[in-house]
Amino acid sequence: MEKVKHTEENTVEANNIEIAYDTFGEESDPPLLLVMGLASQMTRWDVEFCEQLASQGFWVIRFDNRDIGRSTKIEEAGPPNLMAIVGAVMYGKELNPPYSLQDMAADAIGLLDALDIESAHVMGASMGGMIAQIIATEYPERVRTLTSIMSSTNNPDLPGPSSEAQTVLLSPPSPSREKYIEDSVKAWKVLNGPVFPIDEDLVREKAGNDFDRSYYPDGSARQLMAILAVGDRTQKLGEVKTPTLVIHGDADPLVPVECGKATAEAIVGSKLLIIEGMGHSIPVEVAPRIIDAISEHAKKA
Repeated sequence: MEKVKHTEENTVEANNIEIAYDTFGEESDPPLLLVMGLASQMTRWDVEFCEQLASQGFWVIRFDNRDIGRSTKIEEAGPPNLMAIVGAVMYGKELNPPYSLQDMAADAIGLLDALDIESAHVMGASMGGMIAQIIATEYPERVRTLTSIMSSTNNPDLPGPSSEAQTVLLSPPSPSREKYIEDSVKAWKVLNGPVFPIDEDLVREKAGNDFDRSYYPDGSARQLMAILAVGDRTQKLGEVKTPTLVIHGDADPLVPVECGKATAEAIVGSKLLIIEGMGHSIPVEVAPRIIDAISEHAKKA
């Protein structure tokens, strides 16, 4: 593979916040916007994954959602009480998050505006998949194709996380860099699923890099509030006319495969790709298959 152009990290003002981003490939190629999930910086889209997408003929753009990485932190909202949030959900009380997934979708559109992009292929993973779905429902003219990976409609009747995955989701913040790294290893042993083993040294390296770049657990909790408050989007997804690909692993412990199936059923004409053994991650073993599927999907549109 020829060396792919990778820009330096930059920031732009979008939707009244600062958004950090970088790009891979040639600006003259069709843009592909990558939207990352809960508590995950843009660097969780691996450089190799982005380079391989760019080599397929896309201008790949990854960015930090608000409250994570080097994008604006919503500090004025104050530290959230995670247990109080969970309790409110359990007892059916209304959540009032400081921002919504719709606000985060508007951030992504603001980034496209700042880069003078009229429309893009949009791909999101987990919470990023929910945001990508909202972009497709609220800004359909800006989306060439939609790819939703390991995400959900948020229908409350769908199965929830396994007990082990729920423990990962609700774990308290790590008090130190060393503890964060070891907690990350434990978390990915659960999230990766039982089929594809994790590379513990690589997980430690990435976790250390994440911590050094920006460790901000308050933002992660506020993002979780936005997810819990969004409600069931099944009916709204029925309005999507954008060509859609839904990808899900059959071993996902955090967002079970039934959630991916429900997403595909809600979006008329969508394609569903279920990957055996894939958990709530994109292992290197299945990345080529996902890249090929995304490329084929986008180029057919």
